[in-house]
Amino acid sequence: MKAILINNYGGPDVLQLKEVDTPYITDPYQVLVKVRATSVNPLDYQVRRGDYASLFDLPIITGHDVAGEVFEVGEKAKKWRPGDKVYYSPRFGGVGSYAEYHLTDETSLSRMPANLSFEEAAAVPLIGGTVWEMLATRANLKKGETILILGGAGGVGTLAIQIAKSLGAFVYTTGQSILHEKLQDLGADVVIDHHEKNIIEEIQAHTKGKGVDVIIDTVGGSTLSDSPLALANYGRIVTLVDISQPQNLIHAWEKNATYHFVFTRQSRDELHHITELIETGQVKPVIDGIYPLEDVKKAHQRIEEVKRERPLFGKIVLSV
Repeated sequence: MKAILINNYGGPDVLQLKEVDTPYITDPYQVLVKVRATSVNPLDYQVRRGDYASLFDLPIITGHDVAGEVFEVGEKAKKWRPGDKVYYSPRFGGVGSYAEYHLTDETSLSRMPANLSFEEAAAVPLIGGTVWEMLATRANLKKGETILILGGAGGVGTLAIQIAKSLGAFVYTTGQSILHEKLQDLGADVVIDHHEKNIIEEIQAHTKGKGVDVIIDTVGGSTLSDSPLALANYGRIVTLVDISQPQNLIHAWEKNATYHFVFTRQSRDELHHITELIETGQVKPVIDGIYPLEDVKKAHQRIEEVKRERPLFGKIVLSV
């Protein structure tokens, strides 16, 4: 089968299209899936550049989203049949999804929403479970509450806006002016251009000094230090990004704030909630662009670019 191999850590150029052996079932509970589409996550380029080198042995096939069809099932994998359309996130630390076939345990699989294409479905699994954990499990976001989603145009942000609205929240988000209409179409009530306006001042003005109940951080930097200034008393801050610099949490103490730190992870149970929202029309995956698997280098360059001619909006998908 064709697969993208990483033989050495580094930039996008280390991603090499190769012919490798197709995996085969060795356990009765395993399922072999024909991959129709996958996607590019920050976790993928972090693996590629060696951020998690202690967890992997080279060469590596990375990739953390699968949308495809069941090709073969183990004798005890009773729930699935060849031809079933499935989507899921491969186990972190194992063999990834940048390949024509992927072998997994049957407990990983979720039924793919009937109203999605393979490309749309591939944009969902990893961030779907992660966003549900951030909003529903950690932040415990409730109807009528206010939420600020920092970085609304990214893969996580575009999904978080829609899920927050489905939970009944009033949504503030940040994004470039050129994307404001698109972000509002997703359900954002107020969009703040962080290049032109001070986020904290804008939130304070809109909420008459109260602040928001929940802040979702997909940006990093000094966000953990600054966020409490836009937070209501007893508010919650949920961050998805690495803490790369020291943070001063004195303002969090004044607000009786709660922090939650979330690492992207695979969860079929949480993905089930997203499937329901997709099939009832409350959530739609947002795709920035679709690349063939052999153009994976361009896809990685797109997500990692600092200065872009066109702003990133949604997920980057690989068609297999």
